[in-house]
Amino acid sequence: MKKLLLMSLLLVCGITFAQAQAEIKFDKLVHNFGTFSEKEPKVTCVFNFTNVGDAPLVINQAVAACGCTVPQYTKTPIQPGEQGQIKVTYNGAGKFPGHFKKSITVRTNGKVEMTRLYIEGDMTADE
Repeated sequence: MKKLLLMSLLLVCGITFAQAQAEIKFDKLVHNFGTFSEKEPKVTCVFNFTNVGDAPLVINQAVAACGCTVPQYTKTPIQPGEQGQIKVTYNGAGKFPGHFKKSITVRTNGKVEMTRLYIEGDMTADE
């Protein structure tokens, strides 16, 4: 009886691990805008990613740490092997010049459910 129970448990565990799963892989996790002027305070970058898993990848949300940073992302499922992108715009209007570093939290249905992306740069004063 114990052997039957053990074999059943191993079978269930094996089936669970064999299920297809999505997996997101970013080209980069940090983007540095470098130095830009307060005269043109809006800067944009793109984080490219690939679904390296074997199931469709869905981005459930991409949320920035503050209102000055706005992420836009692929809303449709990304099939295995396909690519998508998250476009991030930082608006420094009304912010103090100097260095900044902001985070964007990305939540997916993938093997790793949460990933943090970062943008940073130096906005110089309008003189």
